[in-house]
This record gives sequence, C-alpha cells and structure tokens, in this order.
Amino acid sequence: MIIVDTNNERIDTFLATKLDLSRSKIQKLLKEKLITVNERIVSASYLVKENDKIEINDDLNYEINIEPENIDIDIVYEDDDLLVINKKSGMVVHPAPGHYSNTLVNTLLYHFDIKSKNKLRPGIVHRLDKDTSGLMLVAKNDWTLDKLSQMISKKEVERHYLAIVDGVIKHDTGTIDAPIGRDENDRQKMAVTDKNAKEAITHFKVKERFKNNTLIECILETGRTHQIRVHLSYIGYPVTNDATYNKKKATSFGQMLHSKSIKFNHPRMNKELYFEVEPPLEFLEKLEELRQEEKSF
Repeated sequence: MIIVDTNNERIDTFLATKLDLSRSKIQKLLKEKLITVNERIVSASYLVKENDKIEINDDLNYEINIEPENIDIDIVYEDDDLLVINKKSGMVVHPAPGHYSNTLVNTLLYHFDIKSKNKLRPGIVHRLDKDTSGLMLVAKNDWTLDKLSQMISKKEVERHYLAIVDGVIKHDTGTIDAPIGRDENDRQKMAVTDKNAKEAITHFKVKERFKNNTLIECILETGRTHQIRVHLSYIGYPVTNDATYNKKKATSFGQMLHSKSIKFNHPRMNKELYFEVEPPLEFLEKLEELRQEEKSF
C-alpha cells in the first residue's frame, strides 16, 4: 500500500515518480484495473489526494522480485513490533526498477520476519535518502506500521538531524516555513513551490561555526521528501557535499546529513523511547577538518 503525500497530481504521474516506472506502464496497470485508490478503480487522470490509499495488485511483482540478502545492519533497538536502525550512508532504503538489491529492505527481509502487505516497502515507516545516515523506524507488522505512520502524520515522532552546511549562518536559531513540491523542471528533485506543494517546516539551531561552514541541528516538524536539503538550499546554505541541491562538486560519500536522534511513544506499550547515535566517521572527519581550518584562519 502507498499512502499519498501530495494533492492534485495525476495518479499516473505520481506513481511513475514514486515507483520509478514509466507512465505508460502505470497507465496500463490502471487500464487493467490492477491499481485501486481507497479500494475503488480509478482512471489515469484521477487526481490523488493526501492520505489516499493506493493498492497495487501483486501482478506487479514480476517487475520487482525482492530477494532477502545477508547484509550487515546496525540494530539500535528491537522488540516484537518494531526496530530502530542506524542506516549507513550510501544504502538505498527500498528496491525500485533498476535497483533491486543491496537495499535496506533486502536485508530486513533476511534478518527479520516482516509481516506486511506492502510488497515494495515492507516495514518502512519513513525513509532516509540514500546518502543520509542515521536513525530510522521500521515496523514488523502492518498494525505497527499504521500506528507509527499516524504518529508521524500527527507530529508525535520527534526527529533531530545534524547537518554541515556551506556558509556561515549568523542567526543562532531559525525556522524555515516554505511549502515543498516536485520540481517542475526535474521530477526527481523537490523544490520550494506553491504548485501542488505541501506544508514543510524545519527548525534549526547553530551548534558550531567555522571559516566557511556551519554545523547545525535540524528538527523536523513535517517530513517531506528531501525536506532539510531543499530548505537549507532555499535559504542559501546548502548541505555540504550534496550532489543534488548544492552546486559545488560532491565526493562519493554524499551529503553531510545525519539522523541523530528519535523520540516517540511505543504504540503498543505507550512508553516513551529515545535513541541517539553519533554521525559516521566521514562526517566526524569533515568536522575535524573544518575545526583545523578554523584554527589556521
């Protein structure tokens, strides 16, 4: 099942981007009545609405055959309902056409019994971009997936990120309140826009300043695709080493963005849980490089 996170976008366009399939393929599936919205058959011109529930018939499985793979995974917390994992930078979260292996989902299926009707993204409550490291929630069953998804929608899951950005931010704290939608010129990117956009709010505070960079902590009030990266680029302080939203040349490691901590009430036990992890070595090495640069300035 796919929960829609936008408004007034044609379903064929929305799914083509979401699943990385061609529009003609999506249109064929719609014509063959293999895709439903809220358990109803719709046409390719249907305009999706936020929180629509899209089901894709299992006949789509011939497009994507997800195989379990024994890949190392850093488990921070586990119980019968959920996992908290520390995702490595460089790991794709879920398979898509052209990238069926070496994803987080592949290794989750190998190590855990994930009971989910969602064949494409079993257990995935929220995603992190490929080159963003850090904490993620994973549901072991659909009941937990639904509860955690609702909690995120209601802003009941507190997520803090660390980011190194280009430029020196003068204000100690700030809030970026700017709607985010698909970039009209590049459907693989997001942008601050007033067209088919959703509310997006990011709070930040400065942790450390350097000669030409700033270390900040970001708090997500909403969880839009690429939100932090888009917002920081929009205000002129793009995330360091971001190949998509920063005009400077990036190394293979990817953007200096790390999901540092997460706090939420366990949906079944109603007990507050809090977890925090350090950034990866490359992030820490970049910080040390900037500190040495500052000392010599």
